[in-house]
Amino acid sequence: MYSGTLDKQLEEWLAEDIGSGDLTSEALLPPEAVTCGIIHAKDTGVLCGMEAARKVFAKVDPRLEFKALAKDGDLLEPGTLIAEVSGCARSVLMGERLALNLLQHLSGIATRTKKLADLAKPYGTRVVDTRKTTPGLRCLEKYAVRTGGGHNHRLGLYDAILIKDNHIAVAGGVKEALARAKAYASHMTKIEIEVESLAQAKEALEGGADVIMLDNMAPETMKECVRMINHRAVVEASGGIDEHNLAAAAAAGVDVISIGALTHSVKALDISLDVGEIK
Repeated sequence: MYSGTLDKQLEEWLAEDIGSGDLTSEALLPPEAVTCGIIHAKDTGVLCGMEAARKVFAKVDPRLEFKALAKDGDLLEPGTLIAEVSGCARSVLMGERLALNLLQHLSGIATRTKKLADLAKPYGTRVVDTRKTTPGLRCLEKYAVRTGGGHNHRLGLYDAILIKDNHIAVAGGVKEALARAKAYASHMTKIEIEVESLAQAKEALEGGADVIMLDNMAPETMKECVRMINHRAVVEASGGIDEHNLAAAAAAGVDVISIGALTHSVKALDISLDVGEIK
């Protein structure tokens, strides 16, 4: 689920928020005060980020007890209890914001992904993410996509060759770009190329692309490309696809639909923490 840098990131994020101390809690609460915080949903969606939230509170204060009442992938309704955090009241309140920020953001991604993945499911089409992720959060956001029923595209520039329009322009065309990529790549490296027309798709197929991305194409043009490619390469659709036009793209017969909006412009799910009596 997580990269090896998450623990360090959590420490940095907590330092950013807490700094030299929580002035409000220090002013209002004695150090010995204890409480129990209840994390609950205020919206409908898919839960994601429980382990990250647990780690936040453990970083703030290892003595805090975090009791999970739900798990990643669970469907939430308003009022659904997600977790209890009990122990030092100051510690609970210091960890509250970061834990909720992560839960809300990741659950928002999982919720949006599920909605789109469910639309594509009847057609046997996969919904995947892109590299349009929040810097520092890529592993978490791509995990959230999987939690919502989607799949991951490449993790970064290092694990696949994806030739886009700018690469094609620099290389001097589809044929030349593919020839250079195939000469460079190992036998284990997949090569994908972005095309904008049926003619380019044909050139990409003849050039030996493993994956052909149909960029911003109308559904009818997508169908023509799918028929021409005829399962000789994986076909991906991309560009401006959302809940309004996803079914049409899937019905065109593409294998994969990539959607940057799964991560770059998602609405956070409303999740809250309320404390009980502070003793």
